[in-house]
Amino acid sequence: MKKIFVLTGEPSGDKLASKVIAQLKTSRSDIEYLSVGGEHLKALNIKSLYDLKEVTYLGFTKVLLNVFKIKSKINETVKEIIKFKPDILFSVDSPDFTLRVAKEVKKRDPSIKTIHFVAPQVWVWREHRVKQFKSFLDHVLLLFPFEKKYFDKEGIQSTFTGHPLLEEQSKSKVDISQIIKENKNIFSIYPGSRLSEIKILTPILFKFIKKMNEKYKDLFFVFHSTSEHVQLIQNLLLKNRFKNCGAIAEEKIKSHILKSSMFAVAKSGTISLEICNAKIPSIIIYKMGMINFFIVKMLAKVKFANIINIAANEEIIPELLQSKCKSQNIYNNVDKLLSDKQALEKQIKRSQEIINKFKTEKPSDVASGVLLNHL
Repeated sequence: MKKIFVLTGEPSGDKLASKVIAQLKTSRSDIEYLSVGGEHLKALNIKSLYDLKEVTYLGFTKVLLNVFKIKSKINETVKEIIKFKPDILFSVDSPDFTLRVAKEVKKRDPSIKTIHFVAPQVWVWREHRVKQFKSFLDHVLLLFPFEKKYFDKEGIQSTFTGHPLLEEQSKSKVDISQIIKENKNIFSIYPGSRLSEIKILTPILFKFIKKMNEKYKDLFFVFHSTSEHVQLIQNLLLKNRFKNCGAIAEEKIKSHILKSSMFAVAKSGTISLEICNAKIPSIIIYKMGMINFFIVKMLAKVKFANIINIAANEEIIPELLQSKCKSQNIYNNVDKLLSDKQALEKQIKRSQEIINKFKTEKPSDVASGVLLNHL
């Protein structure tokens, strides 16, 4: 019986990992799994050592404030991985946590193959890190084709897989009449998957919705959340007495809602790719603490936050970050786009041109194939 340990550090990594492992399970039934994962890996009946939220920290200051707790969690995780003795440690995203674990595991047991999915964004900052990966990573799986040159330069094995979240989904009928009972236009809202993001962004988004309701009478706003935080958002919506808002967590319903949407406002991150892939016009928002923002500003080598804009080297998707992330600014940008059909069509057309470069025929097949080759 072969063994794979799946190591994630936040919900987006858990979702990506589950796509690859689900594909792997269709190819091989003789693999035993253990993980640090969330609801998506749990749905595949893969046990997690502990709750994912124990290691999900947002921003530099949060990491610094919890440095001893994180160090303790890294040591605990390494100990359990060594005890499990997997053939492969499959780490996904969250490099500040997962790669520290992978480095320590490789040091203690060099026979364990280390494969990392979602390369650290060395094209954004800290390119020198690539040299360090050579000592403890056997293979890196890349989401974007332009990343490969950084790893080839250091002689690190890497494979461009494409993005699993851009794969064609099997079409299934979903009844959303219980969520949206009237004949309304759906407006998707993504406030983030972390509690800290939700706390910062929901007050701004609520003010934005109130402004939208003053002009638009036929909209229904759907907050896309996780099972962990959906009740919190529902309670906040009730507290603010919104009658044309709801919150969902179930993945199939979320996907169907997005594809049925007329527009999306989303926290900067992976979700933007899914929105663009669904051909839904959008804007990107984000806000963090001043210290974190200052550090990011000092280190970043790119002008944009959104991967579509970074790849295009132009602002295809409007970005409202930090001081620009205000309800009035969000309203002004959305209202302007909704009144300009040509601008909406141009955004979708240009984003498709970029996103097509990120696609392979079956990313999960490519990624799972690399794992199989190392077993």
